[in-house]
Amino acid sequence: MRQSGEAISEKPAPVGLAHLATNDARWFAVYTHSRHEKAIAKHFVQRNLATFLPLYKKVHHWTKQSRVTLELPLFPNYVFVQIAPHQRVSVLAVPGVLGIVGHGHNSSALSDADMESLRTGLERNKLEPHPYLVAGERVRIRAGAMEGMEGILVRKKNELRVVLTLDLIQRSVAAEVNADDVEPVIAVRVQGSCLG
Repeated sequence: MRQSGEAISEKPAPVGLAHLATNDARWFAVYTHSRHEKAIAKHFVQRNLATFLPLYKKVHHWTKQSRVTLELPLFPNYVFVQIAPHQRVSVLAVPGVLGIVGHGHNSSALSDADMESLRTGLERNKLEPHPYLVAGERVRIRAGAMEGMEGILVRKKNELRVVLTLDLIQRSVAAEVNADDVEPVIAVRVQGSCLG
């Protein structure tokens, strides 16, 4: 059984992110049907395509007495594959593949350095999914003394801050936060208006 943070990876040979023989092979993110990531990664291995599916372990409680440890994709709906341009068709032919991530009809390659950092991070740290946060986005503080307050996420050097505004007195304050302690506020549409 794989250790926490390991991944379904590579060719049928050893696990890792070794480069293919061709110099023009690049890493791409493949968008998949929901919950098909492991099967698609196995298809890629069977087709001798270098693949990388980072997994993490999560304990799920089905009932009060039943606890199950699941291995789930770190990036749901995505599998990484290292291919040359002429191999694009063999990737798209795999059942469950919806497309290769890019702009329009052009696939966008990921950097080898980012892929290697991700692999190294999985080996050394316990990684788990986190909501995608962007500076300028409205977020809610979900832990600590200011739990439940909403504001705008900003970055100052290496720190994250949430700018909280008191509209009544037209003043704002910035509170330092950990990325784990904030979540994006999802706007809800009701009859054409946006509530957030």
